Amino acid sequence: MAILDFLKNKKSAEKSRKTVKKTEKVLVARPNGGQAKKEEKKTEASKPVSTSVKTGKFSYEVVRQPHISEKASYLAEKNQYVFEVSPNYNKNEIKDAVAGIYGVDVLSVNVIKIPAKKRRLGKTEGFRKAYKKAVVTIKEGQKIEIL
Repeated sequence: MAILDFLKNKKSAEKSRKTVKKTEKVLVARPNGGQAKKEEKKTEASKPVSTSVKTGKFSYEVVRQPHISEKASYLAEKNQYVFEVSPNYNKNEIKDAVAGIYGVDVLSVNVIKIPAKKRRLGKTEGFRKAYKKAVVTIKEGQKIEIL
């Protein structure tokens, strides 16, 4: 059941994140030779390493591919890069994904929805797919190598 493996990974990650506090009773001897006194000492387990593959900060599913066109190459000179993105993600998720994948500081994200267009080949009619484009502005002095 590869479809439901993410649920197993989620449960195991939650179990590994829990820290266990233990109390140990330690005998402490007095310097004058008196009776030993019991003290409780609290110890905390070390932080476990996360077993999850996804970091949670960004996702590679958001950005499909860079959109290469004449206008996009002009915008790249102005620190604005154009990407085709999945239609069910918002500006904040696109910003986190681009920042995480390319290691740049994203200043703003503008989103454009390109509608489906009617196309025809002989007698057969159909539609070209609709998609979503994002114009991402990055910090001055930083660069994304697309080609």
